[in-house]
Amino acid sequence: MEYNTDRTQLLMPEYGRIIQQLVERCKELPTKEQRSEMALAIVDFMGQRNPQLRDEENYKHKLWDHIFILSNYELDADSPYPFPSREELMERPKKMDYPKLQGDYKFYGKSILQLIDHAIALEPGEEKEALIQVIANNMKKSYNVYNKEHVQDDVIIRHLKELADNRLDLTGLESLERSKIYHSSHNNRNGNGNNRNGNGNNQNRRRNNNHNKNRN
Repeated sequence: MEYNTDRTQLLMPEYGRIIQQLVERCKELPTKEQRSEMALAIVDFMGQRNPQLRDEENYKHKLWDHIFILSNYELDADSPYPFPSREELMERPKKMDYPKLQGDYKFYGKSILQLIDHAIALEPGEEKEALIQVIANNMKKSYNVYNKEHVQDDVIIRHLKELADNRLDLTGLESLERSKIYHSSHNNRNGNGNNRNGNGNNQNRRRNNNHNKNRN
């Protein structure tokens, strides 16, 4: 019996040993034309065995990179894409920057940042002032809905000032709209509470009336 520990190590276990063996066989073919033809067939087979890869962008390119990795970077065949070097594939990805929306700002969303950038790029005028007003009003609605509490206008203006890096003239902002979403949901909760209280009072009145009737 042959154990897996006695076999050659799989360079990409997700493809299985059959594809690994096919790639090893491809490397041993005598001519480059034969190797290229078999490599193309192996790539098609890899795509059939892993159909989920087809949903990824440039999946064909990735399959050719994978067959090159499976060959331990030794496959000499024609490819529609340039084979990467071992150093390129082993290079660590660049560190991603943390999103700007952190802490007090995370609930505003990236669309607010895009609107702010657009407002900064506009020339001074009515259109720019109107867009700043829209941005501030939407920020206030987002704040109220997320935090479920009222927020003062000066807090929103301060947040907008910081998100815009002081590149917007906010002196035209006098007062912001109240969040209709927050207030409607808040009022509905209060109304439901009043209804429950009202129903409770009605039930108490009915019980008292019945009690009086029995006594009479």
